[in-house]
Amino acid sequence: MHTIGETAEMLGISAHTLRYYEKEQIITPARDASGDRRYNDSHIQWLQFVIKLKETQMPIVTIKKYAALFLEGDHTTLDRLSLLEEHRLSIQNQIETLKTVDEMLEHKIEFYKEFIVKQK
Repeated sequence: MHTIGETAEMLGISAHTLRYYEKEQIITPARDASGDRRYNDSHIQWLQFVIKLKETQMPIVTIKKYAALFLEGDHTTLDRLSLLEEHRLSIQNQIETLKTVDEMLEHKIEFYKEFIVKQK
């Protein structure tokens, strides 16, 4: 079991973020006899997934919905699958946009490099 500080450091996020996730019911850490939060390996794995979802622009409200569906049980499997497939499509669109922008930037960079060489 890990403290909130240890968990935050392991994940590269702040303790404030962990408290926020708890407030939003995205995670429910265990509590020790003193009432301090404790995170186990399962919590860490879940939080790693949540962080990746956030990094790929999934809104907190959607992550919260996914977490609630998970807690409801196996009868929500189709809903969770649908939510993740929708997000995957969004990521694939992001990738295509990034590829297009990268190509545009490459052309601009080459143009400027050639222009600078010609000026010398």
